[in-house]
Amino acid sequence: MGKVQCNHCHLSFDDGVMIKEGDLNFCCKGCQGVYHLLKDDGLESFYDKLGNKTISPPIEINDDVQRFDTKSFEDTFITETNNGFKQIDLIIEGIHCAACVWLNEKVLYETPGIISADINFTNNKAKIIWDNEKINLSDIILKIRSIGYNAYAYDASVADEQAVKSKREYFIRMMVAVFASMNIMMLAVAKYTGFFTGIDEQIRNYIHIAEFILATPVLFYSGWIFFRGAYFGLKNKILNMDFLVSSGASLTYIYSLFVMFGAKGESYFDSVVMIITFVLVGKYLEVIGKKSAVDTLDKIKSSIPLEATIVEDGVKKTVALNNIKVGDTIEIRSGEKVCIDGVITSGEGSFDESSLTGESIPVFKKMGDNIFSGTINNDSLIRYEATKTYKDSTLSSIVTLLEESLSSKPEIEYKANEVSKGFTVSILTLSLLTFLVWYFFGIDLGFDYEGTNHFEKSFIVAISVIVIACPCALALATPIASLIGISELAKKGLLFKEAKFIETLAKADTLVLDKTGTITKGELKVKRAKIKDENIHKLNLLYSLLEASNHPISKSVKKYLEAKYDNLQLKNIYGVKNIQAKGMIGKYENVEGKTFHLLGGNIELLKDNKINYKFDSSNSVYIFAINRRVIATFELADEIKEDAKELISYAKANDINVVMLTGDNEDVAKKVASKVGIDNFVANVDPIGKAKYIKKLKEENKIVIMAGDGINDSVALASSDISVAMGNSADVTISVSDVVLLNNSLQSLKEAFEISKRTFKFIKQNLLLSLVYNMITIPLAMAGFVIPLVAAASMSLSSLLVVANSMRIKMKK
Repeated sequence: MGKVQCNHCHLSFDDGVMIKEGDLNFCCKGCQGVYHLLKDDGLESFYDKLGNKTISPPIEINDDVQRFDTKSFEDTFITETNNGFKQIDLIIEGIHCAACVWLNEKVLYETPGIISADINFTNNKAKIIWDNEKINLSDIILKIRSIGYNAYAYDASVADEQAVKSKREYFIRMMVAVFASMNIMMLAVAKYTGFFTGIDEQIRNYIHIAEFILATPVLFYSGWIFFRGAYFGLKNKILNMDFLVSSGASLTYIYSLFVMFGAKGESYFDSVVMIITFVLVGKYLEVIGKKSAVDTLDKIKSSIPLEATIVEDGVKKTVALNNIKVGDTIEIRSGEKVCIDGVITSGEGSFDESSLTGESIPVFKKMGDNIFSGTINNDSLIRYEATKTYKDSTLSSIVTLLEESLSSKPEIEYKANEVSKGFTVSILTLSLLTFLVWYFFGIDLGFDYEGTNHFEKSFIVAISVIVIACPCALALATPIASLIGISELAKKGLLFKEAKFIETLAKADTLVLDKTGTITKGELKVKRAKIKDENIHKLNLLYSLLEASNHPISKSVKKYLEAKYDNLQLKNIYGVKNIQAKGMIGKYENVEGKTFHLLGGNIELLKDNKINYKFDSSNSVYIFAINRRVIATFELADEIKEDAKELISYAKANDINVVMLTGDNEDVAKKVASKVGIDNFVANVDPIGKAKYIKKLKEENKIVIMAGDGINDSVALASSDISVAMGNSADVTISVSDVVLLNNSLQSLKEAFEISKRTFKFIKQNLLLSLVYNMITIPLAMAGFVIPLVAAASMSLSSLLVVANSMRIKMKK
């Protein structure tokens, strides 16, 4: 029994199992239904776009679609736009080509109530905005299913799985190409040497065959991604860089096959391998960047608690964050993280807000004070009233803004595609014209291609144009200079995650700096100490009280004492009690039975204990008293980095505007800014405020470099053109940043500007060299003065010139 093709999915089945409908054949009722649906809606052109490709038949799905309209689903996956419409990210299952994307977008756009539907073919992710008063999400899902596809809410775990798979795939393809290129270059040396010194014909043929064996998997396996990209570019009427690479490599491969099977000339399999390898390495770096972005989002999301304890009518119960409503009473114990923003209704204590503000000193909070998600309750039982839902809380908002920033594309990506499009069209057009002119007019102004027929002669000249114009020098102009620039930067303690950031850094006109951990060292240090009684016994009691505390101020004072005194000993103090955000008290009893009352903390602790002691300071203070008598006072401050002033001076000298953003108060910010020479600063700004400030600068067409540390800077860093993380930054900050200062030195950041500017200058020189090279050699090749072998050698020479010029980056001025 013969096979018959289904008119919808194009799969073939036995004729006896098909559903007949006149001349039409369907493998199932699902395909039959979708076929008529598309025809009735005037969408039958889908099959023209599909061509001879097959698609999966519609799958019968019996789950309850009403769950897409539930409140819990909406709270988890659906957001609301500024216009009041609903928005969701969906993964559409079954999409495998541009025709599928076209069909889904066409059907969704023509569905009443849907405002927009944009589908990304690379990850099957659809961003859909709709009017909930006209259509429900369940109806949208049913509409997608009605044309043979399925949809479900986008989940980060799915994106991570795809990113890991893509990274692994690119790595394997790249390693195949690298292995083949290393081996084929050794064969190429023998072949080119033999051309000038004489080589046995049989040996030459063996070399051609060996090169063919190495080049074939590189072109068709490693280079498959370029063929795929070129194909989908053509389907969308775009000539991209993938088309340039795949067409140049393919035609060179075809000519080399032509030579291997007996034609006059030399094979250029080595050129095929090198073209694919060079560009594939760049593609792999791009994939690593995408995987890093997915990891960043997952890392931040993992820091948010999944559930919280709420109190209703005196009864405690654990609930999911999505189910917490504004007005609910939430309880957090010592050491727990605040999950949703709110106002304290019971208790008081100190909160670690370093994840948001970047400031290491805990902040004391009492009844009526606001607390924010992502901060940590250090030392007491707190109850507070939720003032926001989980979706609107501070840390959740940071995650949302970060995701939006990471998904945006740089303008340089679009410009590169336009340039490659014009270059591709020009070279292919010139090559075709050259072939036609030589073939029909028989022009022979140059090399005598003895032993070749008329077609072969025309084809060889046309191939010479493609080979000599193959964009090796153009492709190397940026990456080689960037690679050398990056290696020089690495020597200075700078890690650039992508080469393209060098150009942006070279063009930057605005530098935004966080204060704590960036301009300052991010650790408190005793600046002034006044010890009224240096009796070792009393110092031991101070040392013992400091040992009982984990507060940053206590640790700094303890470190100061250890550096100054060698014979300190711990005593058995008792009754130690922590006074939230003020200090500690304790007792000590000597061998004679005398009790000493110990007190260590700030001026507020002294006032609470009726100790009248005046001490004014703009710095953080620690005062130690025994039996109500002050024994020692310490003033602590965060030190400014030694090289901060040098960086600011360099920036001003190069017309780079410097702005300091900090969550600290106005007085401290002004003091630090004046010391390092910063004229513009913004104080008391939260993480989202920092991001908004960066976006405002970008709206003014500024090229913004942001340097910071801590998760509090992650959104602002992601919003900037180039984000720089200090070496002591939080993992999340490092992963979201474009540049990492491994040695935590601002001197390295200054050198980053210098090397980037020098590198960018040589990139422009390289591009000029490759342009001049093409302007001279392409006309010579079209006139027939250059055979493919010389063209390949010339192409290599142009690449060597670019590499040699790039090496000058290492030379100091």
